[in-house]
Amino acid sequence: MTSPNISVEDVPLNRFHQLLTVRSGGGSFVDGYVLSIVGVALVQMAAGLSLNSFWQGMIAASALIGIFFGGFLGGWLTDRFGRKRVFFVGPILFMLASISQFWVESALVLFLLRFAIGIAVGIEYPVATSLLVEFLPKKNRGPRLATLTILWFAGAAFAYVIGDLILRHGGDESWRLVLASPVVIGAVLFVLRMGTPESPRWLLSKGRAAEAEAVIKQVYGNDFSLRNLPEEPKQKKLSFTSLLHSGYGKRMLFVAMFWTCSVIPVFAVYAFAPKVLAALNLKGDWASFGSVAITFLFVIGCIIATRLINSMGRRRMLIQSFAWSGMALLGLAAFHAGSEVLILTLFGAYALFIGGAQVLQLVYPNELFPTEIRAGAVGVGTSLSRVGAAVGTWLVPMALDSYGIAFTMYAAAIVTFIGLAFSIALAPETRSLNLQQAASLS
Repeated sequence: MTSPNISVEDVPLNRFHQLLTVRSGGGSFVDGYVLSIVGVALVQMAAGLSLNSFWQGMIAASALIGIFFGGFLGGWLTDRFGRKRVFFVGPILFMLASISQFWVESALVLFLLRFAIGIAVGIEYPVATSLLVEFLPKKNRGPRLATLTILWFAGAAFAYVIGDLILRHGGDESWRLVLASPVVIGAVLFVLRMGTPESPRWLLSKGRAAEAEAVIKQVYGNDFSLRNLPEEPKQKKLSFTSLLHSGYGKRMLFVAMFWTCSVIPVFAVYAFAPKVLAALNLKGDWASFGSVAITFLFVIGCIIATRLINSMGRRRMLIQSFAWSGMALLGLAAFHAGSEVLILTLFGAYALFIGGAQVLQLVYPNELFPTEIRAGAVGVGTSLSRVGAAVGTWLVPMALDSYGIAFTMYAAAIVTFIGLAFSIALAPETRSLNLQQAASLS
């Protein structure tokens, strides 16, 4: 990397990029862990705190409610005070709220602590992804952001493994250790993030050119300077509150709708897989095998999408993902009384094909908005999608009990096809564009 003419978006990946991927991806790993660990502890926790069904539901939903507020807050903080400072807010909140759960004695306090953890998760999405995307080379931007989705599932799987080990060997009060266990991961993440520089793009947006140039030289070498950083599109200064009145309102609508439509069925299916499979007449070993296989195929689908994101392109991948996963859900509705093999095949197809939409949740919002409002846009997408996830998760048991499995699967298919319609109408192609071109309205 010695050419004074090469753009920083065309350089090869270096050690800094690798480390920043770990630093940013650690937030997604913790996110998957902290959101899943409460389910591991639920039975023993409910007995220990004498929780009724109302409080069990509220505690399970508390983190999703926190994410709604955290997404808005994190986006505003990141755009206002910079990526570097806010990068440490999530790990600190993870540690404080997690360790406090060890001494919890009431449902209300546990709800508030889980709510605080949700706020931390909501903050993580805009700060970690915006910082990462603003340093990554163009050709690595999509795959690296998509990898964060895989890390979420890895964190969720790790939670089930660690939580089960603690419950097996920790005694009657081991649920407290289970809930407190994220403090270790939060501490590791905090240490890993020490020494992370500020985004030069954000520094430039605040008129701090000398500091931006110093970061560029630190990351890319002394032969690089501000001349190697592609210039931001010329436009009036943007604030996030004016976003919907600017040309970026259509992009925000697209991000909010496709993100929401892609997570509603996934969260509902993932949270209630055993109940849904039982409604599809899969019981015993078939149900156990099905739950594991579906989780595995969610991960495989995300991995395949990550590998194809540059060759296939963003727009085509999103449209194909919604179309084929929606067809799989229609199949589950139409053939809900079919054989075990057919049901698992259709369920597996849904898990596999939805991977494209899943990985693009963090790619599109980071590419479609300029530096000044990038984190805010990711925060809004995070918040609105979690509203959909919470509503969908809340409705699934009632829909199954009141209307049956066929209706529930048809409803999930309709939501998926709504996402498809918005994608066909609004999804742009950003694969070959640098970050400035992708964020430009011209």
